[in-house]
Amino acid sequence: MDDDQKLVGTVYHSAADIGGDAWQRCAGDNHPFTRFGFFDALEQSGCLGSEPGWLPHYLALSRADTARDPMAILPLFVKGHSYGEYVFDHSWAHAFERAGGTYYPKLLSAVPFTPVTGPRFLVRPDCDMDMARRALALMAAEITENAGLSSLHLNFLQENDAQALETLGFLVRHDQQFHWQNAGYADFDAFLGALSSRKRKQIKKERRTVAESDVTIRHLRGAEIQEHHWDAFFTFYMDTGARKWGTPYLNRAFFSHVAAALGDSLLLFLCERAGQPVAGALNFIGADTLYGRYWGCTEDHPYLHFEACYYQAIDFAIAH
Repeated sequence: MDDDQKLVGTVYHSAADIGGDAWQRCAGDNHPFTRFGFFDALEQSGCLGSEPGWLPHYLALSRADTARDPMAILPLFVKGHSYGEYVFDHSWAHAFERAGGTYYPKLLSAVPFTPVTGPRFLVRPDCDMDMARRALALMAAEITENAGLSSLHLNFLQENDAQALETLGFLVRHDQQFHWQNAGYADFDAFLGALSSRKRKQIKKERRTVAESDVTIRHLRGAEIQEHHWDAFFTFYMDTGARKWGTPYLNRAFFSHVAAALGDSLLLFLCERAGQPVAGALNFIGADTLYGRYWGCTEDHPYLHFEACYYQAIDFAIAH
């Protein structure tokens, strides 16, 4: 291989340093959580960086003669803790430290604060996936070793990526999630028809209870979600964090930034009583999937959580 055709890896400490156009040529638009705008919103709002403990270490793969036009990107972060990953490896950390090691900092490939399976190796369509994935994985392992980091982790991988990394000597760990699949239902009633009588009756009861209450639910998408809606939703988001005795990872600025960046990829189910917001559920829209991500409320209403987070989302998924 000629020198100008050799593969080189370059580490960038912000998505903006790579550039939105270059990032999107690798990431594409099918998955909202790998788009440039999502990562840039996290950075611009201060949700990433040294203080939150998520130091961007984006690894871009290119040929020597086109270093500023990457053919593939692996989002990496140097982590000083395991919070915001939704993979609970604290027992590994404790065992490692009891054995005399230092677990943190570690190197992580993930979408921050987002337990959603998806692409981690962002590869341009004109680039060989197997080649790019192997090169990025080996470069990331080399970074881990050279920087004296304890380990390299890649979270919520697609199955083909996990299998490919296993052949390179990576260990695979398993977890489970529960997903709703649209089996070609014509409408929500068709979905109910696939359930047992007991479950069908229970869901109808729950939906009827909400419909007969004094709470109304509005669907707001993209530019329809205005700043006062985000103010209300952020109150809900913070309340959920407080109820779980945790520290919310996102700040108010993030929602404004991500709204400007992702536009119609955002869908808010806003619940109101007497014209005032009392609850909300925020969804991200992908090419063929609706991702329900955040919920919160300031008033308790029977079955409203199920209606806003699940039944409204199922209705929308079937319709779209």
